[in-house]
Amino acid sequence: MSDTADTAAEVAAATTLGPLDIRGVMASLPHRFPMLLIDRVVAMEAGKSIHAVKAVTINEPFFAGHFPERPIMPGVLIVEAIAQAAGVLAVQSLGLAGSGKLVYFMGIDGAKFRAPVEPGCLLDIHVEFTTLRGAICKFTGKALSNGKLMAEAHCTAMIADPPK
Repeated sequence: MSDTADTAAEVAAATTLGPLDIRGVMASLPHRFPMLLIDRVVAMEAGKSIHAVKAVTINEPFFAGHFPERPIMPGVLIVEAIAQAAGVLAVQSLGLAGSGKLVYFMGIDGAKFRAPVEPGCLLDIHVEFTTLRGAICKFTGKALSNGKLMAEAHCTAMIADPPK
């Protein structure tokens, strides 16, 4: 963790905040089905890291068209799951749950897709805070299945009020 030492870690005081069930995830994010891509949080250390889980099932609406004969989770949705885990980490670390504040995804860098994510995969999503300056947060994340790296990315987000 680089620039977070002065802000997020102090705000959070390195508190363990987890696990969270689906209700806790939904209290942290505005997303709902079919766009909620985090099922639960296994562990979280405020201002530092989160381990979230997504159970990928054949019932996901995107599998109907991507690709019916060889269903693969779209890479952009894997990155979205990483970003949502980062959002939960930010909201919980900064004590923003229930405040109405939103975490807006601003950018993605270095996204790499290592292996296809298919129905039946249990995605372990690990995200770490790398920077927090004012309302701008940066994270690094990876998605694994059975210990195998499936995807990784660096994300930037902004904490802001919802549009009026």
